[in-house]
Amino acid sequence: MTRPLIVGALIAGLAVGAAITWNAATQDREYQRLIAAGDAALAGDQTFLAIESYSGAIALKRDSMLAYLRRGETYRQRGELDAALRDLRTASSIDPSAPRPLEQLGDVQYALKRYDRAADRYAAYVRLDDRSPRVLYKLALARLADEDPAAAIPSLRQAIHLNDRFAEANYLLGLALWRTRQPREAIGALQRSVRIAPSFSPAREALADLLASQNRLGEQVQQLEALVTNEPERTDRYLALGLAHASRGRHDLAVAAVGRAIERDPTDRRAYSALARVWLDVAEANGDRVALDKARRALRLALAGSAPTADDLTLQGRALLLRGDASGAFRVLRDATARGEVDPTAFLRLAEAAARLNRTNDERVALRQYAALVPGGERSRAATAHLARLQAAR
Repeated sequence: MTRPLIVGALIAGLAVGAAITWNAATQDREYQRLIAAGDAALAGDQTFLAIESYSGAIALKRDSMLAYLRRGETYRQRGELDAALRDLRTASSIDPSAPRPLEQLGDVQYALKRYDRAADRYAAYVRLDDRSPRVLYKLALARLADEDPAAAIPSLRQAIHLNDRFAEANYLLGLALWRTRQPREAIGALQRSVRIAPSFSPAREALADLLASQNRLGEQVQQLEALVTNEPERTDRYLALGLAHASRGRHDLAVAAVGRAIERDPTDRRAYSALARVWLDVAEANGDRVALDKARRALRLALAGSAPTADDLTLQGRALLLRGDASGAFRVLRDATARGEVDPTAFLRLAEAAARLNRTNDERVALRQYAALVPGGERSRAATAHLARLQAAR
């Protein structure tokens, strides 16, 4: 080849290389522009425009993990979960070492209520990076939702080790420990949660319930009082406090707490039901006819203008028993116990009404139903006496 031809070929090659480089740079600039445009659209809650931009970026770079990740996150935000799964799986397959797609896959699977798959994705993230309290918490949450509280506990302990101010993780740990029958440790975790975040109501609610189940009623009341202080506009907080006072025999405080609920919302039927319950407790404990009359007045307000609930019927049955109307009480209590979920003590009242009417078989059936619902250690003295009498009569 002559010298001029060689020089010409070199110049042509350089020109082609320059063109390729220029095209690649132009394509990369357009890709970056589309990613930035998608991010800006997403920040402005313009999810359709964001998807269009990310799709354009994918068309330019089919192996872009970032573009698939961003588009998958946007689909998830729009509630298009199947499309989100498709893109996030692609992102994860492009870069298996990237933890972010795994977290997002877990979030989508959790939203689809596929809790076992969500846990698998979060666990895969943790294998890549075990220093994220957020993802450790999500892993535990998925395992709890999948009815595996024991498996949730190590993840939560690790999350708390990494962030000892993580109130939600302490709360979730308390629930997991409670469900694995470790009440003392559960109480400790829930107490830590409310110390970290005094206004975190779910933790206080759970702590109050757990303390009540352990017969630590004074401490339960303290938590319920804190809930009233934190949320004074909620009438149900006063009702829970009032019933807790009643369970301790502090009926004066119970009436005062329920009265505060009625002051805030005189139309709340639940408040009148709670007031009736308190006055019935007083009437049963002391044979107090005045308290019985107050309970009946509260019941009339609770039942006014709406269909009675099973709990309302149970209260009505109690009132009828105290009045000596066993026949009326039997009818009302039989109706109450025939409705779905009902307080187990309704069966005990029904057995009492049946016994007064000499309906031995009905009494036996009601007591058996009560015994099936309430473990031996949680039965009242009256229930234990009824069951013992039934056993002796066999």
